[in-house]
Amino acid sequence: MRVFDADNHYYEAIDAFTRHLDPRLGEQVIQWCEINGRKYHVIGGTVNHAVVNPTFDPIAKAGAMAEYFRGNPSGRNPLEYLREREPIRPEYRDRDARLEVMDSQGLDKIWLFPTLGMVYEAALAHDPRAVGQLYSAFNRWLEEDWGYAYRDRIFAAPYIALADPETALKELDRALEGGARMVCMRPAAPNTLDGPYPPGHPVFDRFWARVDEAGVPVIVHAGDSGYSANGYSRKQGLRTDFKGGGGPSVTMLWTMERPIFDFLASLILDRVFQRFPNVRVVSVENGSEFLGDLFRKLRSVGRKIPGLFPEDPVETFKRHIWINPFWEDDLTEVVDLMGPGRVVFGSDWPHIEGLPNPRDYEAELKPFDDRTRAMIMGTNAEELNTPRPV
Repeated sequence: MRVFDADNHYYEAIDAFTRHLDPRLGEQVIQWCEINGRKYHVIGGTVNHAVVNPTFDPIAKAGAMAEYFRGNPSGRNPLEYLREREPIRPEYRDRDARLEVMDSQGLDKIWLFPTLGMVYEAALAHDPRAVGQLYSAFNRWLEEDWGYAYRDRIFAAPYIALADPETALKELDRALEGGARMVCMRPAAPNTLDGPYPPGHPVFDRFWARVDEAGVPVIVHAGDSGYSANGYSRKQGLRTDFKGGGGPSVTMLWTMERPIFDFLASLILDRVFQRFPNVRVVSVENGSEFLGDLFRKLRSVGRKIPGLFPEDPVETFKRHIWINPFWEDDLTEVVDLMGPGRVVFGSDWPHIEGLPNPRDYEAELKPFDDRTRAMIMGTNAEELNTPRPV
């Protein structure tokens, strides 16, 4: 079976955000600082603590918390899983080293996503122009270090921030010209100069029209969506240090599927797919337990507002949206809801909450026939990875 892992990550190089950023913009956009011997990014003039060690050296081992996310059967404190660290490995930052590891893991192809890049837009939400500058510089680093389709096996996703719609359109065009097979963004209402808008609002129609024309999927990957900690933490924003008793960490786990619920609902409620019928959207690393509730609510809205939807909104959803469940989710339930053609495998390797070895996921496929297994583990992602321009 040819395996296409639709959720792999790199750990960003030290200069990933600054190599192509005008130094005169550093204070407004992003800089490095050192506090008590440890380096941190300063984003928009504020030290960012979303990631404990943004240099990633040393780093916890891939899949270090797999047991914890399986339900923590040993009842250990989350920090116990992270005590063992190692120097950063070449394959986390070098594409040729990554290909060698892919061969050893039995992976044919991968989609590759940011780590820090998925959590930094929220820190600049107050300055949409700075958001555009940050990710324009970031995407140029990505092109140099990873490329968009390296050896036709490693497909890195340029990050598109809709906060500045004009810059987003330019970045999309540049990525497509460079051979990008997909683009990624966080599940959030973009905060523009005119304030926040849902992602399906007509203010973003030029972006969706270009996506529709090019026929590449938009990957909505988990990140810092800027959601409130509801008083559990006085420090807003994503935290990954598992500190503060159970409060902030529990809040993050409890609400982590809310952003994607709202994002995908917006696309249906604002009828994006009626305006742009060639758009494909893939939810990656956002889980899947929200699906049943979302489907019920979409149908309820359709009954209460006759004529809002031209068809059953759930059928629209399943025609245009693909789901990468958490590896610990109930896969049988996801397939029952979405159908086997709309589910893609992703290991989150080498993140601590991912699988130690990507193909460990095959154990979850035992209830299915060979055709369904092949679709989930590779065929579906391969079809998404193939542009279908109009």
